[in-house]
Order: sequence, then structure tokens, then C-alpha cells
Amino acid sequence: MSSPFIHPNAIVETDKIGANTRVWAFVHILDGAEIGDNCNICDHCYIEYKVKIGNNVTIKCGIYLWEGVTLEDDVFLGPNVVFTNNPRPRSKQYIDHLPITIEKGASIGANSTILGGVRIGKYAMSGIGSVITRDVPDYALVYGNPAKIKGWVDEHGQKLEKLNDTEWISPDSVKYKMTDKGLTKL
Repeated sequence: MSSPFIHPNAIVETDKIGANTRVWAFVHILDGAEIGDNCNICDHCYIEYKVKIGNNVTIKCGIYLWEGVTLEDDVFLGPNVVFTNNPRPRSKQYIDHLPITIEKGASIGANSTILGGVRIGKYAMSGIGSVITRDVPDYALVYGNPAKIKGWVDEHGQKLEKLNDTEWISPDSVKYKMTDKGLTKL
């Protein structure tokens, strides 16, 4: 395993960064943040303490991850995704932060905004500029303001075709079935 690469113009205060992770210029990571293996954190990002980032995560430029954000393995965040963790922000008035969880394999489109308290399910995908105010089911494709379910995608982001009221199929002939959390692969 290889040590993480940390650009000389990055400020990294945590020692919890996994092997082969790359931290680029003008990134600031606070003590207490946990970052997995093989991640790519692009320029001009800020990561607060108590943020947890899994393995193989890509964080594009201009993203700020606040306390309570969890990114599971294989998550992709497009440029300038915005996370909010305070439902009623006021200067110098501190309340408990609302957690945000982006589950395994989910992709969030550039310039999307995610409201505190939201869970984005496994392999879900949001279109660019989406305003995500509610939980997103596993494998759902959402976009708009507010973001709404517009379809379903597989692990590769390919749109699924509906077979009947409870089943969908990928272009690769993989079948999915509806559950209470969204779709699941059969």
C-alpha cells in the first residue's frame, strides 16, 4: 500500500487518511475527519471534523463537507455540491447538526444542494443542479427543484426499463425488484 499524496498547498490536520488517497491544492481537512483508501479530493474543498468518507470516493472541486456528513464507499460528488446541516441557521446560535448520509455508489451531480437530515440511497443518482430535500431511494434517478424521482439506474448509471409494477431491467439484462428502500438487484 502507498501512503496518501498530500499537495504541499493543502492543510491536513487529521492523520486518518487511507492509502493511495490524493488530497490536492487548497484543501483543508480538520482533525477528526476520517478518509478511506483510494479517494480523490480535488482543489478548494473543506472537510470538517466528524466527517466520515469511505473508500474510492471522488470529491470534485469546491465542496464543503460539514459535521455530520457521511460518504460511504464509491460515492461521486460533482463540482460545487452543497451540503447543509442546520435547518434554521442564525449567527452565533448553535443547534445539533442534522446528519447527511450518501450511501455506497451514489453519484451527486454538479451544483446539487442537499438538505440536512437526508439519506441518499445506494447507487442513486442526482442530475446537475438538483435540490434534494427528501430521502432518495436506492437506485433512484432524481433531478429538479425540488428533486423528484424521474427513473431508476443501475450501478453503472444506466437507465433501467420497467418490466411490470415491481420489476425493472438494465441494458445488461440484470433484473431489479422494488423494496421499501428502493430497488434491489435480483
